[in-house]
Amino acid sequence: MKQKVIFVFVFMIFLFSEINSFAQVTTTPDRKWWKEAIVYQIYPRSFKDSNGDGIGDLKGIISKLDYIKSLGVTAVWLNPIYSSPNTDNGYDVSDYRNIMKDFGTMADFDSLLKGLHERNIKLIMDVVANHSSDEHKWFQQSRSSRTNPYREYYHWWNAENGKPPYRYSLFDVNGNAWKYDSLTNAYYLHFLGKAARPKLGKSKSKAGGMTS
Repeated sequence: MKQKVIFVFVFMIFLFSEINSFAQVTTTPDRKWWKEAIVYQIYPRSFKDSNGDGIGDLKGIISKLDYIKSLGVTAVWLNPIYSSPNTDNGYDVSDYRNIMKDFGTMADFDSLLKGLHERNIKLIMDVVANHSSDEHKWFQQSRSSRTNPYREYYHWWNAENGKPPYRYSLFDVNGNAWKYDSLTNAYYLHFLGKAARPKLGKSKSKAGGMTS
């Protein structure tokens, strides 16, 4: 009788251990921060103006970091702040390595990043990798000559080959994603944006991997 009691006791311990292990496997998924984060999106132009010029800026965001933290936020998604002629709300980037003057300076950005990390908040940058501004130095070089090394950074169609295959663009008044450029007698593609947002090509190694 005593042996049976001991056996049942040991069996119950084993069974409980197995159930507990199974519960841990089934209820504890492979957690990733980007799946579990509480993300707060900031469109800087309308978020907080720090100097009274009517335009939100990086210093304005910095002044609200404690408030953002108090909401339980663990990651901030920041819409484009890169240098841009701003023909399309900053999504036409003319310099990926600089800050739009309306928003502040690179020093302001460094302060913002430091402040976020001090509060254990991650920063997600809205990187515009599909296209650039037509004022970007890559495009200026690309359109200057058919033999320019930057030519392959963008999609071009030489006009002597006739009109390029039709590609629809929601942003073009004629619904056409191709724009004729007389400088080299060729068309360039801009199907995900206005003509001021030429589509980057597939030269990933040369364009720093920021192409599609």
